[in-house]
Amino acid sequence: MSTNLASSSAAKAPDDGIVISHPGKTPRNDGRRAQRIRALGAVLNALVSQSRALTAQAAVTFHAELQPAAFHIALWLNAFGPAKPSAVAQAVGMDRSAASRLTRELVRLGLIATSTDPSDRRSIVLSLTVDGRRQLEGAMQAKGATFRQRVASWSEEDLLLCTDLLRRLIDVPADVGLDPAPPSEHDPEKWVPVFRKDHAQTKR
Repeated sequence: MSTNLASSSAAKAPDDGIVISHPGKTPRNDGRRAQRIRALGAVLNALVSQSRALTAQAAVTFHAELQPAAFHIALWLNAFGPAKPSAVAQAVGMDRSAASRLTRELVRLGLIATSTDPSDRRSIVLSLTVDGRRQLEGAMQAKGATFRQRVASWSEEDLLLCTDLLRRLIDVPADVGLDPAPPSEHDPEKWVPVFRKDHAQTKR
């Protein structure tokens, strides 16, 4: 993506310097547009495939004995905190038996701890251990380093334009990620998959 593309397809706001693309212009519905949409779809498919590959590598860094799906459980707990096993399974899209098996492995390796749910003594709550959090941070740092290398040659305009277009594609509000926050919250090394946060709640 070139800087010329950024300047021709987007306008820079005078106050905050954010690049905003132009969604208001009605596109021509012709054969060239259909071809470009197919090309975009192919690029997005490649992006998803590469993202999965990077996540698989991060999962190995997290712990070589574990399946990648266990890494997603750890990511969710890191993002949303302690939760019941049923809530974690639903949030990461696993059936309870598979999630339970992976959780037992995580507990065996000392990466996840179980405790009694204070609101229901018959239930347990899962949480990352200190070792689990340390291993997870190391895995995400390696993944973040790869991401930074991929965009190292991009201009500021390219970064802003790509972010704006992807926000529009997945329908994310323009102010997401722009609120003042500690640097780590905007660090690719700390990024995690988007899970359903409503399943993170446990009764206290």
